[in-house]
Amino acid sequence: MQREPLVDERTIAIDAFGADTSPEVEIAAAVAAARKGYRIVLVGDESRLRRGLAQHGSVSRLPLSIHHAPSIIMMDDSPARAIRSKPDASMPVAFELVKRGVAQAVVSAGNSGAMLACGLFKYGRIKGVDRPAIASSIPGPKGSCVLLDMGANVECRPINLVQFAVMGAVFAGVSGARQRPVVGVLANGAEVNKGTELTRATDRLLREHPSPGFRYRGYVEGSDLFSGEVDVAVTDGFTGNVALKSIEATARALASLVRDEITGRRLGKLGAALMTPGLRALKRRIDPDSYGGAPLLGVEGIAIICHGGSTAQAIVSAVELAAHYIDNGLTPGLREAISSHRDLFAAAKGEAEPVRKGHEES
Repeated sequence: MQREPLVDERTIAIDAFGADTSPEVEIAAAVAAARKGYRIVLVGDESRLRRGLAQHGSVSRLPLSIHHAPSIIMMDDSPARAIRSKPDASMPVAFELVKRGVAQAVVSAGNSGAMLACGLFKYGRIKGVDRPAIASSIPGPKGSCVLLDMGANVECRPINLVQFAVMGAVFAGVSGARQRPVVGVLANGAEVNKGTELTRATDRLLREHPSPGFRYRGYVEGSDLFSGEVDVAVTDGFTGNVALKSIEATARALASLVRDEITGRRLGKLGAALMTPGLRALKRRIDPDSYGGAPLLGVEGIAIICHGGSTAQAIVSAVELAAHYIDNGLTPGLREAISSHRDLFAAAKGEAEPVRKGHEES
């Protein structure tokens, strides 16, 4: 097989034992990504990976290699304990490759809590970051909205939400080339007296400390995630995770309802034929396969968290995202933005805050 030109010479480490159907789905994704020109290292049990690769024909000339890691972090493992007790597992070994400069990003469909733990213990926080966050882009009619946190931090303080605003704005700029993104705080109404003690403190801080990196709009409601009026919405990880899963479930339910309505009517076949191009375009916009995964923001490296049920195409999309974030300087951009908002963060640390219970996974 003739090797295709490389997209670049950077290497993406794929945790080959994270997805529900691992390692087959990761192997298929690695081969597909390598055939697109991405340099890939599959991390996991070498003998199983070699047997799996043999099912994909000749791959010897692809920019694809294997790094042996004999253990696996399971979905029900305690994240912090698993990182300590299984240092030779595929996930922490993949992070270690980035730390050593062998790879430049990690993609995994494994335990999201363990991904957070690896980000903290292997990469380390960007200087000044209190807690990392998981970000996701929600597609809408007028563009996408970045929502964070998606589940890394169930209980938050004002310092966390204002840092999410800063990091979300950087991410929106890198992912969607937005100049001075519009940021809002997710609440139960647009009026300033709405929300909770946490959201009111965050709103006050962002109003009193304007940022050169983004425009602050104030409170936003759930409908604003799709309106195109805001580029970034910040919230705690509990609310963000519930919102994301509700949105995904609604999208699936609507697709099913539309299909049932079309096929259940006499002229359904004709209508379906006319609507097919539009329905396919809609599916591409809301299909998780198209956006791959969510980045962990606030750590010193690129890490993309995929769904456990990810397909090979979803993981390929995550590889493409990782390469895009490397090329466009996501981590240096976050580092610079955190450094330039010291006054905002100092004010946030002085706010009355709820009891801190630490990191929790979704």
